[in-house]
Amino acid sequence: METLSFRESWFSNIKNDVLAGLVVSLALIPEAIAFSIIAGVDPMVGLYSSFIIPIVIAFVGGRPGMISAATGAMALLFITLVKEHGIEYLFAATILTGIFQILFGTFKLARYMKFIPRSVMVGFVNALAIMIFTSQFPYLFGQSWPAYVMTVGALVIIYGLPLILRSIPSTLVAIVGITAIAIILDIKVPVIGDMGIITRSLPSFSIPNLPITLETLLIIVPYSFALAMVGLTESLLTATIVDDMTDTGSNKNKESQGQGISNIVVGLFGGMAGCAMIGQSVINVKSGGRGRLSTFIAGAFLIVLIIGLRDYVVQIPMAALVAVMIMVSIGTFDWQSLKTLRITPKSDAFVMIFTVLTVLVTHNLALGVMAGVILSAVFFASKISKVYAKKQIEQDGLVKTYKISGQLFFVSVTDLLNVFDFTNDNKDNIREVDINFSNANLWDDSAVAAIDKIVFKYRQYDIKVTLSGLNEQSARLIEKLATHTDLNSGLPKH
Repeated sequence: METLSFRESWFSNIKNDVLAGLVVSLALIPEAIAFSIIAGVDPMVGLYSSFIIPIVIAFVGGRPGMISAATGAMALLFITLVKEHGIEYLFAATILTGIFQILFGTFKLARYMKFIPRSVMVGFVNALAIMIFTSQFPYLFGQSWPAYVMTVGALVIIYGLPLILRSIPSTLVAIVGITAIAIILDIKVPVIGDMGIITRSLPSFSIPNLPITLETLLIIVPYSFALAMVGLTESLLTATIVDDMTDTGSNKNKESQGQGISNIVVGLFGGMAGCAMIGQSVINVKSGGRGRLSTFIAGAFLIVLIIGLRDYVVQIPMAALVAVMIMVSIGTFDWQSLKTLRITPKSDAFVMIFTVLTVLVTHNLALGVMAGVILSAVFFASKISKVYAKKQIEQDGLVKTYKISGQLFFVSVTDLLNVFDFTNDNKDNIREVDINFSNANLWDDSAVAAIDKIVFKYRQYDIKVTLSGLNEQSARLIEKLATHTDLNSGLPKH
């Protein structure tokens, strides 16, 4: 993976990064407020998070151009903690979340992302696109006709302007243009200011005010661990998606550490834990953002909007931001997956659909990914668990050879046992059975236990069993775990 220099990662795309960051900062405001409401805290908590996290992650993260801030998935995990224990516990849990994530990156556990199949990734992306779209329903339905006109008008600008002019992000033009029209014509539609009170104030440093006891730790550890896993799942998947969109690589372990550092900092400044946001990251990339500067601008300009331009920000029509999020959902959804649904393996198609449905039902992206990975593992185990046997009788009908082919582990042991004709071999006066494993491999204790069972079953009929063709790894497993003693020269020397 190529490592970018400081100059390349910060200043190789200045104009586009700045403009993209401006667009993202506008899109962060309504979501930050909404996520605060979900968690049951003041709107400024979410806004502080969406200000601090992008600035910190711009310096310490491993994926340039990716946007991290307060997210809905993380906010959902805070609901019970805030309700039962209060906001100080939220801050403490946020700091501990960061510590877990730093440890995750330090021990390079991001490499296990390779175990997430593409079908799960596609399901994750499609579910997120659907969630982004459905989250706009409150601002799409039951509104006045001017709101609908503004939404359509913003979409026309977003998709139409690039056909004429590409030097300025069409999303930024849509937001500024629709806001200007609403203010000049005094059109009454829902605006950002309706979502919550936005104050002109900077976050201040504060250590969580709660007792430092084992009881406190036991309260926050379950929440922090869950937050760390959810945050890293979303962040690393989003990083992979941005990698694909920009045709560049990224350091996933550094990103894990960066997420941790940013969450520790935000917890000390009155914010809640956050992670990468695929919606805003897509907005950033599609608006031309590629470097760390775009992430920094997104956070820095957010606080400028809150403090310096608050009176204008609160007048931004939700219709303009709804149009931006519709564009994001359309751009995020993997439409190719629908075209190839009929020709992809049925198991892959089922995993993708199952992942989508799990996310939509639980509203938990990490849970959907986990369910998809488990289902993929089950399908994979089923595919490789087929055991085949070629049988032949030699030496005047006294010796019978079973040539086993397949992977022998807990899923396939039943098929292995069904291969052998214990009763018929006895009736046919077979005196010795040679089980040849040249085309097979033993993987676990279940496979060894099955072989023990086969040997002991033949012994009941006074039939000798020979194991041959075992590879070195399988032979060692037999020597360590087998309870029978009929091992012979068929075992490899090592």
